[in-house]
Amino acid sequence: MPNDQSRPVRLLGLSGSLRKGSHCTAVLETLREKLAGKAELTILPLNDVPLYDQDIDTDQPPAGVAALRQAIRDADGLVVISPEYNYGMSGVLKNALDWASRPYGKSALPGKPALIMSASPAFTGGVRAQYQVRETLAATGCRVVARPQIVIPAVHEKIKDGRLTDEATLTFALAGVDDLLKEVRLVGSL
Repeated sequence: MPNDQSRPVRLLGLSGSLRKGSHCTAVLETLREKLAGKAELTILPLNDVPLYDQDIDTDQPPAGVAALRQAIRDADGLVVISPEYNYGMSGVLKNALDWASRPYGKSALPGKPALIMSASPAFTGGVRAQYQVRETLAATGCRVVARPQIVIPAVHEKIKDGRLTDEATLTFALAGVDDLLKEVRLVGSL
């Protein structure tokens, strides 16, 4: 967070799902509403980020990539949530993080505070995907918030009308965002 305390903390939400009725995106939408007045959460859809191709990773990257990189630069912290596909994070999210980590030495990710969440219909809540997201963010130099993991099992039962309605889960997720905000303030004071 910059030294300018007059503006709200700017968070960027990245959902690893492109699906219109995405549970991960619904979690982010709910957090955005609940954070009003405390922080601004912008959700960046990843639909326009093409598959990584070093041949098109030039000074003029694809528009979706340029938008992703700029949104990360402009954010004080990241909220990253992935579904679990075949015991891992979604390819959409991995691809976006690969693009965001480039160009080497000029990425906006190093030092960026990041909170990780996962959601799945399974009872494990996507914990295996979360491990992969954590590894990838650590490799990019992000400051992953150290806290109990936010995994949302049986997510399909906790989303109603496009919003996370399970109070215990929502309370725990918001506590995670509070931890992210503390990390953002710490980074801003360094």
